[in-house]
Amino acid sequence: MNPGSTSTPIPRAIKGLLLTFFLSAFAVVGQVTIVGKQVFDITGNELDLGLLGLAEFVPIALLSPLTGAIADRIDRRLIYAGGLAGEVASSVGLFLYVRTDPTSVLPIFGLVFVFGIARAFVAPASRALPIDLAPPAVLERVIALRSVTFQAGLILGPITFGFIFVFDPAAPHLVAAVAFLLAIAVLLAIPKPPTRKLATSGGRQALSDAAAGLRFMRRQPIVFGAVSLDLFAVLFGGIVALLPAIAEDRLGVGAVGLGWLRAAIGIGGGVVALTLSVRPLRRHVGRILLAVIALFGLMTIVIGLSDNYALVFVALVIAAGADTISMFIRATLVPLATPEEMRGRVLAMENVFIGASNELGAVESGLTAAAFGLVGAILFGGVGTLVVVAVWWRFFPALRDVDTFADARVVEEATPL
Repeated sequence: MNPGSTSTPIPRAIKGLLLTFFLSAFAVVGQVTIVGKQVFDITGNELDLGLLGLAEFVPIALLSPLTGAIADRIDRRLIYAGGLAGEVASSVGLFLYVRTDPTSVLPIFGLVFVFGIARAFVAPASRALPIDLAPPAVLERVIALRSVTFQAGLILGPITFGFIFVFDPAAPHLVAAVAFLLAIAVLLAIPKPPTRKLATSGGRQALSDAAAGLRFMRRQPIVFGAVSLDLFAVLFGGIVALLPAIAEDRLGVGAVGLGWLRAAIGIGGGVVALTLSVRPLRRHVGRILLAVIALFGLMTIVIGLSDNYALVFVALVIAAGADTISMFIRATLVPLATPEEMRGRVLAMENVFIGASNELGAVESGLTAAAFGLVGAILFGGVGTLVVVAVWWRFFPALRDVDTFADARVVEEATPL
């Protein structure tokens, strides 16, 4: 049977994992949208939106090498659940603070920092679990369905939280806490995956393991090219952090309008992800990866040039669809090109790169907005993304010329620790 055949049933454990992914995405993206609006409402400064991303990225950058090594040694379901529990704590803290009608953003930054600590544990475990649990015949469908569930949360979270915010600004954070708790309950009901684990050891060995993951990435041109492409492309093109400012200053809409703009990302991504779950990509995956990131950059430029709500909405839908194809390709290539016993470490290091692209991209957007204005920052990001694609096309031929996902699959027995 061919990999990705739609006639092969999805195991129940995978269905539970997909529900966990949805609940987590629903809470994370919905809450992030509201936190950004609340910070911008307090300060009115685009730079603070960038600093919000930095507050989340710093703990991810510091802890991910260690949390990846932990995810290779301990049941990944438990690591994932522990990270979700940290997100519950952060959400409850935000709920209690927003109820005080705050005038300072510093406590919000502190709670977002706690949230970043939790995300450092969530990312490597959650990224590896689909590969651990999915039979080879449905792996590509499962990766696509993971994206579908994420995009569903990306749509419903911001819309739901935007409406809730209108009635009670603190309530969205309580809803997020409940969703995270439900995700923990579903996750812990999933059977333990039959994967090999490294022996438990001390902190020095964990640091050595983390370094081994980084060295592995650097030696593999497909892995290093895919991860670094995401880092630099989204670093320049990541304008999501500026959406509260775009909604307020460029488009003149409030929380509900902002929620729909954020949901546009989920709509575009969801349509594409659903399509990929039925018809996964088969050929020319490397060239498609570079092409869709170029399309993402072009749509970023359109957003920067327009003050029309409908056009910005459509451009966000198209950009999100392109980004979803990129995420699908990378989410399949990187784990397949990594031995099972190293996936936690490699995916943790990839999470640092992804965090750098998203959260440091938010900082870059905030800094360039402060220097060049909102429109200048968006245009700078779009053009920068196109330059990155051109450079990677030239200097990463191994990634550019990947034809099928099978080309990247490692032979487990042939790969030493």
